[in-house]
Amino acid sequence: MLEGCKTAQERWGGVHKLIDAWLNSRQELIVLFCNLSASKPLSAEQPLGPGIQRFCQSMMDYCSAGHFEIYEQLINEAKEYDDGGLELASTLVPKLDALTGRCVDFNDTYDEHCTFEQLAHLPQDLSAIGEILEERFELEDQLIARLHTAHRELASA
Repeated sequence: MLEGCKTAQERWGGVHKLIDAWLNSRQELIVLFCNLSASKPLSAEQPLGPGIQRFCQSMMDYCSAGHFEIYEQLINEAKEYDDGGLELASTLVPKLDALTGRCVDFNDTYDEHCTFEQLAHLPQDLSAIGEILEERFELEDQLIARLHTAHRELASA
């Protein structure tokens, strides 16, 4: 996506915009999570189906963007600046992969055709996925801080 850019500012400024958009989608994911967590899973007044589907779709979009856009760009930036960031990425990305697998499992359970019995477990499963997302956000923030934010001034030169 950004490989065709000629200058560091064009290339890494584009990464900055990509990261900003991704972090905005993180905020939207958090809002959906909070709304879903505040709902009553077995209440007849509020059907959960649409809320669960929106949350699952947002979570999968967020995870996919991380793996297929953001991490790749951050690793490319780390390669270009060659200041030890690749070692951090080689440690954190496998952890992020494992957390993504757990997000996919949640999605597979709740996205479209969950049963009444599964809905009974939703509060516990939401609590668990909330912890997973929190850990994921912390690891991603470490990647951003080390692989991009540290280079922002160099890229704008």
